[in-house]
Amino acid sequence: MAGQIVLRVESPDGTKRVQVSPTESSYNLFEKVYNAFSLSNYGFTLFNDRNRKNEIKSSRSVYLNSLNLKHGDKIYMCPLDPDNIWAIPGPSSAGSANGSRSSSVVSTPGSTTSLPSNGKKSSGSTSQVEEDEVDKQLWKLDGKIKRLKDKKYCRHGDNGCCVHCSPLEPYDEEYLKTQNMKHLSFHSYLRKMTAGVAKGKFLLLENISCRIKEGCTGHLPWPKGICSKCQPSAITLNRQTYRHVDNVMFENSELVERFLNYWRITGHQRIGFLYGRYEIHPDIPLGIRAVVAAIYEPPQESSRDHVKLLPDEKQDIVNELARCLGLTSVGWIFTDLLTEDMQNGTVKYVRNIKSHFLSAQECIMAGYFQNLHPNPCRYASNGYFGSKFVTVCVTGDEKCQVHMEGYSVSNQCMALVKDDCLVPTKDVPELGFVRESSDKQYVPDVYYKEKDSYGNEVSKLARPLPVEYLLLDVPASTPLTPLNTFTSIKDITKFPVENRLIDGHFQDFDSLCKYLRQFTPSQFYESISDFHLLLYIATMDMLPMKDSMAPLLEAIQINDKQAVVEWSRSDVWATLEQLISNTSDSAVSGHVGNGFASAQTESWTCIHCTFMNNSDRQSCDICRLPRDIN
Repeated sequence: MAGQIVLRVESPDGTKRVQVSPTESSYNLFEKVYNAFSLSNYGFTLFNDRNRKNEIKSSRSVYLNSLNLKHGDKIYMCPLDPDNIWAIPGPSSAGSANGSRSSSVVSTPGSTTSLPSNGKKSSGSTSQVEEDEVDKQLWKLDGKIKRLKDKKYCRHGDNGCCVHCSPLEPYDEEYLKTQNMKHLSFHSYLRKMTAGVAKGKFLLLENISCRIKEGCTGHLPWPKGICSKCQPSAITLNRQTYRHVDNVMFENSELVERFLNYWRITGHQRIGFLYGRYEIHPDIPLGIRAVVAAIYEPPQESSRDHVKLLPDEKQDIVNELARCLGLTSVGWIFTDLLTEDMQNGTVKYVRNIKSHFLSAQECIMAGYFQNLHPNPCRYASNGYFGSKFVTVCVTGDEKCQVHMEGYSVSNQCMALVKDDCLVPTKDVPELGFVRESSDKQYVPDVYYKEKDSYGNEVSKLARPLPVEYLLLDVPASTPLTPLNTFTSIKDITKFPVENRLIDGHFQDFDSLCKYLRQFTPSQFYESISDFHLLLYIATMDMLPMKDSMAPLLEAIQINDKQAVVEWSRSDVWATLEQLISNTSDSAVSGHVGNGFASAQTESWTCIHCTFMNNSDRQSCDICRLPRDIN
């Protein structure tokens, strides 16, 4: 028919075409959309743009030619209640043209698709994954940035509010610039994504995939065939605008000093895993801070220039121990320290803008660890999106002093690492390389943008790839007032750290005896409250205690000293006391935790029960009453 135009209508149920006349009213357009999608009611709105800002209102007096709609234009249908608008739940019938649902993956940081696969809001239908406690707390906050009354511009009373003092959204760009914040917090990013008319009903976060989709039956499998349905999309690398963790805080400087002690003794580099907790960051709008309470050092081989992780049989026990203490694995730390002046204690300044911040190999390792620790998210299609796992590098700063730098890698980097697409280069640490497709693996094209000599922005194939496109800064620090999940006493030699194969740093029964002798009977809580000691007694060959430590770990977690002392009277700990008392090394005089003593010191008789004690402990082995030292 002459004068007719075709409009494409995109909806959660796919895309349909409707034929209208420019002289028809918008009311007639709503009628045709209603019939095209076989809807059960008129509970929907139409928009000119995907962002749902320019609404098309239903009116008999508003004609389509006044809305500047042309042949082939796309409009967007937004149901007000997706659960009740469809006459037949589920996808459109197979016979309807262009009516099937589609789910596209956008290869950008925080890639999103507007429509969940079932037409319902993603928060209630995509996954039942349990979010982290800090995420649950942040969802309860409005995130608004409070502002005080402006003395210059505000003309209202103390209880009034105007544009100059009204609260700002947590993703307000001007505020972030004034506070010198380069990245949004992840929850600020989510609030931005859900701030439209739909309030997040159609938000769905998709993880990037670099693999060929399985199940395509229209052709032979790769490398003999591929099609646009199963072929992964090309990726253009962009700097991620948000980060999942905004700060890494070590509870006290002693944690890092204890970790660095290995490098100071051997000159070899070291890797450790950070155990702690996530909490709300008070200085970042809807921010998250990782608080580190302990550093576990896995089995490893190291030298001045490299570190190689070895298989760890105790990793599951370490994770379970941390869980019982209310801790989780929040990141990893490694050293890159080269001595410059031994007398002044300075180190070389090797990581900077002229060289690199993280090498390609370190970025790949960070991406590997982040894939092992995905971030649960209610808006993710599979329940997980990104990662809170952080990377901390201990290196030299511009003043040649030892300092920490924190990072995480982008979701794009995680995807490239997960699908084995990214490899390091041989001689240039700041460059990575995206594999080329082979008979065994299809690798999508990966591009990044940079300016040429004329100032024009051009796309380049990521062979090689500057890893700066994959990095996010995460500041690392220690508080002015030290925190202590595990107690610490000055002038006490710490229990040796696990997997340090150097003299004087072995974890064995002798080191346990020497460590416990430093404490008085009243200091049992202080003696046992050490992450490395707890791990040792849970896994020691002579008397593993992991099956009986649950009450002890719970008491340490809630800081219940009385419950810890009660546990020290258990049979398993009494057995360990007896073993220590019977060792040949226990002849050395001195007090031991909870009353350990030498087996060869003079005996004494308890005045309460007349038991003959063969040790100089300050309480009786039988009745536990104190020794009368007068």
